[in-house]
Amino acid sequence: MFHRSPNRLVTALAILALGLAPRVASAHIIQNGAAGFTSGFLHPLTGLDHFLAMFAVGLWGAQMGGRSVWTLPVTFPLVMVVGGVLGILGVPLPGVEIGIALSILLLGAAIVGRWHPPESLALLFVSVFAICHGHAHGAELPAAADPADFAIGFVLATGLIHLVGIGVGLALDRPFHGRLMQALGAAIMLGGVYFLLS
Repeated sequence: MFHRSPNRLVTALAILALGLAPRVASAHIIQNGAAGFTSGFLHPLTGLDHFLAMFAVGLWGAQMGGRSVWTLPVTFPLVMVVGGVLGILGVPLPGVEIGIALSILLLGAAIVGRWHPPESLALLFVSVFAICHGHAHGAELPAAADPADFAIGFVLATGLIHLVGIGVGLALDRPFHGRLMQALGAAIMLGGVYFLLS
């Protein structure tokens, strides 16, 4: 079980992922025409809306502490696969873009408000948003991409983004009584407002 103090392994992985993310995100999947795993891995890293929501899940899990440190970030990509399959199959899901924007706004608000709901409610909360994010990824699947490889790639990238969020969250939750974490949550909320209005 994770404790509220920063875990050295998680922090090291988060720093490594932060160092790699800018170089990975600079490659655009359409420009290099990569298919399958590479496209799936790069996809969550090339959209700020997706990145912010996934980062926020890691932050919120770290803020909640206990089992939520790992249950939220594990549940999100698993449920996202379900949404991805729906998108690949062309199953319509109205309001996906609004759902994505709301996920950023509401996850940021949960961090600002230090919301600690029962674990089952928190898991339902992130699962609804995971369906939206997965559907958007699946619907945008390049025609040449292999769906299974694509899914593996975007689940792994999502996991790395969650790890970054957890590492940052564990590092920021204690100093200044968690106000730095809340300030980061407020910035995420503003991103949600921006995407909701645009």
